[in-house]
Amino acid sequence: MNERFKRVGVIGAGAWGTALAQVATFAGHKVTLQAREPEVIQSIREDQQNHIYLKDVELSPDIRPTHDFADLADCDLILAVPPAQHMRATLKALAPYVKDGLAVVLCSKGIERGTDALMNEILKEVLPQARGAVLAGPSFASEVARGLPAAVTVACDDAQLCAQIARTLAGPTFRPYKSTDMIGAEAGGALKNVLAIACGISEGKGLGRNAHAALITRGFAEMSRLAVAMGAQFETMVGLCGLGDLVLTCSSTQSRNMSVGMALGRGMTLEEALAGKVSVAEGVQSAPAAVDLGRKFDVELPLCEAVNSVLQGEMDVRTAIEALLSRPLKVERA
Repeated sequence: MNERFKRVGVIGAGAWGTALAQVATFAGHKVTLQAREPEVIQSIREDQQNHIYLKDVELSPDIRPTHDFADLADCDLILAVPPAQHMRATLKALAPYVKDGLAVVLCSKGIERGTDALMNEILKEVLPQARGAVLAGPSFASEVARGLPAAVTVACDDAQLCAQIARTLAGPTFRPYKSTDMIGAEAGGALKNVLAIACGISEGKGLGRNAHAALITRGFAEMSRLAVAMGAQFETMVGLCGLGDLVLTCSSTQSRNMSVGMALGRGMTLEEALAGKVSVAEGVQSAPAAVDLGRKFDVELPLCEAVNSVLQGEMDVRTAIEALLSRPLKVERA
């Protein structure tokens, strides 16, 4: 019952990928971290820091950075952490080195544009021989990497695999909770990014705490309705990877998505809001996919639709706010 994976690999050396590599070392593992950028590899090797994506965090010497996917061939657990829009290409690059039954934990929060696919759907298409799981929950990378307490959800339809992943990653300050609801874990993680942009816009416009609370509450209702329509369990949505992640991402300027929304609320264009950012704001790409899914499953998503209209340049911020506030009065439902 105490079996853990022995060889851990992480794909993607952005802030969250680097933090998860650090988590695995806290749990006692030596970790192979695949990075795309040579300067990131050099920074970790020479300074034990990721100066580009995770500044001022001392990294464990047990993290071994590499550019070569072949160096992951001996791993029995892979944490896949590329930007969501690059997950398909990343898994294809990994494919030549994947053994049957390899455990792959999907740690990117987003919906693929063009296909509206969740990350676990992409995994099944690209690496059908792998065993998939999802990791999600309220977790700012810099705090996790520093060893501050965090709790997340590990979701997998194989209870034994889920337990093995949780045991492998659990450490003194990192607590994984187990779930069988992969759809709920993914939907919550993806949709909260879109809603964080809405909260950022409200903050940037100075609309106050009442509006902020209303956006989180009604955003949670949207997120839950769509997730359940897609096959998720409502209980998942009131947990760490649903409500927990939503509250965190919508309540701090550490959130990349909220910071983009704040810039839009202050009058910047989307291009200006994104300029100079090295990390990806997944909600920008997931917004149109979320709207597509709402139409597919016949679920009303007024907040997601408003955010998407602003992002696509179809509506300015002021008009979007007026449209939301002039919607017909209704009975409140979750």
